[in-house]
Amino acid sequence: MSYLLRGLAANGGIRVIAADTTELVEEARARHDATPTAAAALGRTLTGGLLLSHVLLKNPQDRLTLRFRGDGPLGGVIADAGLDGSVRGYAAKPWVSLEPRDDGKLNVGGAIGKGDLEVIRSHAPYGDPYSSSVKIVNGEVAEDITMFLAQSEQIGSAVLLGVYLEGGKVVRSGGVILQALPDAEEGALALLEANIKAFGQLTDAMATMSLIEILHELCWGLEFELLTKDALPLKFSCRCSDEKALDALAYFTPAEREEMIEQDGGAEAVCHWCNEKRWMSAEQIRSIPQDEIRCPDCQTLWYREGQATMIREQEKCACGRAVTLPA
Repeated sequence: MSYLLRGLAANGGIRVIAADTTELVEEARARHDATPTAAAALGRTLTGGLLLSHVLLKNPQDRLTLRFRGDGPLGGVIADAGLDGSVRGYAAKPWVSLEPRDDGKLNVGGAIGKGDLEVIRSHAPYGDPYSSSVKIVNGEVAEDITMFLAQSEQIGSAVLLGVYLEGGKVVRSGGVILQALPDAEEGALALLEANIKAFGQLTDAMATMSLIEILHELCWGLEFELLTKDALPLKFSCRCSDEKALDALAYFTPAEREEMIEQDGGAEAVCHWCNEKRWMSAEQIRSIPQDEIRCPDCQTLWYREGQATMIREQEKCACGRAVTLPA
């Protein structure tokens, strides 16, 4: 089972959040049929998203999106996580494979490339999403999240992330965030830094130690205190559904939808988040409401009965035509 632990060290001066994400990252790899390089990038991003959600979110209904928009061959990586322990995500091109780095490790940084790391906090069901971003440091994910916390949140942090594969499958995956709180003493921070330098690779430690043992090792001499009475279960979980698949098909014109039915007897909808495939029957497709308004020039969907307005009155359509909606 994948799970998350929370704790404090140095008399409350250091916050500790850690997760073993082996099971959920292997599920993500299998769902997307990802190569080892893509699986490592996705796994680190999923784990980082879960850890960050417990740093930045307050309300159980809020969600956090961690998005790497790099110029590397992977084409971007994204994770969506919440305080309930659920996470979903994908790499745009999970089939990408790169040669290992000179040190033999997977070249995640080369796969992601240079660009931006964006963090979006969605405060559902109230308020607008809040977004902030920083430049990607090296694409290795942990260092990029560390920079984000330092620049955007002004929080000094150490972030450890790792994904280890054998035979193309994920056998160890996890992450730790250690953060200096306002009352942290300099001596405690110096000891923590020394502990981290002496620690080595997270996935190597996970081969011989439990997560709680790892935290005691990282916080040696700092009186680590576990706050999580029961570990929080973590899972790869998507919110896709037949209803949302039909909503996506509604963007096709009625003529295009009829063509799908005539040629194939229905349509297959694939969720990009989890790669789940759904077959939409002719009856389901024809149940999509026909009360809609489209651009007379390019047929872009402007409005559909019962759905939120997709584009505002007098805005410009993609083709340049001014939008006209019903009163």
